[in-house]
Amino acid sequence: MRRLFVVVSAAVVVGLAAWSWFVPAAAWGFLLVGPLVLRGVQDMVQTRQAVRRNFPLLGNFRYLFETIRPEINQYFVESNTDGAPFNRDTRSLVYQRAKRESDTLPFGTKLDVNQVGYEWVNHSLAPTHVDPASLRITIGSPQCTQPYSASIFNVSAMSYGSLSKNAILALNGGARQGGFAHDTGEGGISPYHLEPGGDLIWEIGTGYFSARTLDGKFSPERFAENARRPQVKMTELKLSQGAKPGHGGILPAAKVTKEIAAIRGVPLGQDVLSPPAHTAFSTPIGMMEFLQKMRELSGGKPVGFKLCVGKRREFLALCKAMHVTGITPDFITVDGGEGGTGAAPLEFSNSVGSPLRESLIFVHNALTGFALRKQVKVLCSGRIVTGMDVVMRLATGADACNSARAMMMALGCIQALRCNTNHCPTGVATQDPSLVVGLDVGDKAVRVANYHRETVKSVAELIGAMGLTHTSALRPWHAMRRTSLNEIHHYGELYEFIEEGSLLGGKVPKGFARPLASAQPTTFASSDPERRSVLE
Repeated sequence: MRRLFVVVSAAVVVGLAAWSWFVPAAAWGFLLVGPLVLRGVQDMVQTRQAVRRNFPLLGNFRYLFETIRPEINQYFVESNTDGAPFNRDTRSLVYQRAKRESDTLPFGTKLDVNQVGYEWVNHSLAPTHVDPASLRITIGSPQCTQPYSASIFNVSAMSYGSLSKNAILALNGGARQGGFAHDTGEGGISPYHLEPGGDLIWEIGTGYFSARTLDGKFSPERFAENARRPQVKMTELKLSQGAKPGHGGILPAAKVTKEIAAIRGVPLGQDVLSPPAHTAFSTPIGMMEFLQKMRELSGGKPVGFKLCVGKRREFLALCKAMHVTGITPDFITVDGGEGGTGAAPLEFSNSVGSPLRESLIFVHNALTGFALRKQVKVLCSGRIVTGMDVVMRLATGADACNSARAMMMALGCIQALRCNTNHCPTGVATQDPSLVVGLDVGDKAVRVANYHRETVKSVAELIGAMGLTHTSALRPWHAMRRTSLNEIHHYGELYEFIEEGSLLGGKVPKGFARPLASAQPTTFASSDPERRSVLE
């Protein structure tokens, strides 16, 4: 559209000038055409709004319609309540924090506090002051020689290829400015992840991008070369993701440029499909040994794995493998079934994979039951936007949170829902150079850092109001929920939180008895004779 605007504008100006030569009165047309051309040029050179930059003149209508929408929709709520969509209110919150605009709310809450499902935290009459800079955690078990001090709020996995080079540059630049981590996604480490100098969590999926041989197998040499980069602080083995668990990754052929093909080591002009399962291991014990191999090859940096919880016995099998081998990951990232993606089948996005809250509580319980929770940090992702979202997830089992779509909003994403077409109008999720250029890296990196800073600040203010001094003090009983018109419970009453070591012997909690009995460290398959006979 930028090129079209230049061509059309030039043609109109030249045509009008020629017409004025023969009909002098036609020169009055410049009073109409001149301001439009000047406005279009201004749109092209400004850096704050990618839509105007990519679509001179036309892009202004988007912001015009935004200014005349109903007043109430310009406000936001400080809680993305249970299962709520990423709506206009929460999007406005991200935009306002990214731009450092006022994020105060007039007229009180927009939520119905008497509605079933309403959640909140109780304040204290002895509030504390919490320094947002202190809200960090150390990731690294005793088996790790290079632990990492991480923010409680980081950029979740989004690959170069799914996102544009300018989007990756801005995300990593924001991470460097704000002192938080940027997950690479499974698409490999690109030059755009490295150029700004922000901390990286290198995610490795079933395609082993940036760590693969020509035939798609894991390459220890390529892995060690990249994992030992100073900028790579941790490596994360991806088992599954919330938006499409068990399906594998998809990068449409339209987004596979020569550069992306070279970075990933894949053919040009074809859809890039990551297989659903790993080829480097096939059993829980094999996976623990592979994680240990990754840790050694990386020079002792933290290693972990990411998954969307599916069959409970499979995760318990992993816990048994940790117990048997003595090998533990430094962290586990739990991705909720509500997590987003640029391309996935509708049924997978809507109906496969456990929601984050239930998954997080289960993983926390399983690690606690095997007396592993103190060694393993738990991260989580899946529709986390506000400070309240972070507090609720930390209260129910997480140590830190990652966010993807909210970080995209900070970049300027307007939810055009064109992520899988290569036609993203803001230059965020496209490889089209004419659209990518609209995303100004310097401006958007600052916005990403702003959004992170203001959200962590809101977490500090929330836990300070609760009388706490650090997020590590959050517990299930801090999270309150209305369960009926006249009943209120905290999460410690709504969900079972088991005792440390309770899955190692003695009386096993009822809800864990069956999956624990069928979980074995030597296989991901069930060891339950009844279950096997049904499957056969």
